[in-house]
Amino acid sequence: MNPLKKRLTRLIQADGAISVAEYMATCLFDPEHGYYTTREPFGASGDFTTAPEISQMFGEVIASWGWAAWDTLGRPLPFNLTEFGPGRGTLMSDMLRTLEKLDADFVDQLDVSMIEISPRLRAVQQETLRNAPRAITWRSVLGDMPNPSLIVANELFDAIPTRQFAKTKAGWRERMVTMSDKDDLQFAVGAAGIDAALLPAGADAAEEGSIIEISPAREALMDEIGSHIRSHGGVGLFIDYGYTAPPFGDTLQALRRHAYEDVLASPGEADLTTHVDFTALARVAQSHGLATKIITQGDFLVGAGLLERAGMLGSGKDDAAQERLRAEVERLAAPDAMGTLFKVLIVHAAHHELPQIA
Repeated sequence: MNPLKKRLTRLIQADGAISVAEYMATCLFDPEHGYYTTREPFGASGDFTTAPEISQMFGEVIASWGWAAWDTLGRPLPFNLTEFGPGRGTLMSDMLRTLEKLDADFVDQLDVSMIEISPRLRAVQQETLRNAPRAITWRSVLGDMPNPSLIVANELFDAIPTRQFAKTKAGWRERMVTMSDKDDLQFAVGAAGIDAALLPAGADAAEEGSIIEISPAREALMDEIGSHIRSHGGVGLFIDYGYTAPPFGDTLQALRRHAYEDVLASPGEADLTTHVDFTALARVAQSHGLATKIITQGDFLVGAGLLERAGMLGSGKDDAAQERLRAEVERLAAPDAMGTLFKVLIVHAAHHELPQIA
């Protein structure tokens, strides 16, 4: 039994069952043993590979689209470029390199910020970006940053803790983590219910045993971002895996060394995520009077120029290089890879037009 599992066991034995959201938060962010505070999760040597690590084209296409969005906003200066949950800093590195080539004067007037709570990952990001063409500020929260912004987040919301509720004979009850008779972690149904106003459409007709997922923490973060864009202007671009249909089903999963494992097996040693309810996030942004658009990652990247960029990079290269680029495009955009499961949520002021996505 690892140290964090021992701590959770003592906590539950002393105080009773904990919610799925509390379990996720402890596993991911515990100061001593949390996944993101103690591990290097990204890349082939880690537990999972994100889109920026798959191909430089991901960040290049987003940068080009972001510059075009700034152009449609009327080219306001100064301007903020902000990334939440920046991983190893690869996405920002590719974006800044692309923007420097596209419009060096624009980069010279950017206020670049990275929102990262993990000291370990901050150090990794600072090393990745040590030669960046623009000074970067690291922050723990968005805070009050004046001026319009391009706010970007890739695979951020999936790791924000989620509450789960199970349909029982007595109605919807919160799903908890507790102890089994053998002193191991297990799921159980608690006594706490849920406000009927928070239930998705169709909840009354759901079968017993059905599970829904609700994340107040995700919605609170989108509320903060939406308030910032409403007050200061700009656009948000949020990419993650998830759905737009009502949130029925258990999507809690643990990923370790690029393979799935029991979510209760190794607290703090595996990445824990749930799929993102993009409709719920869009609804929060709309409550601030903002316009939203949800599109698949494949459609966004292809519409924003992924194929053209691959063609430019492959021009004059040998067969091996062209095959590598083709494979990267397939992995990022194909329906049977990341293209459909991953969605893009675009948030902006309703009176502003944004670059067309073919």
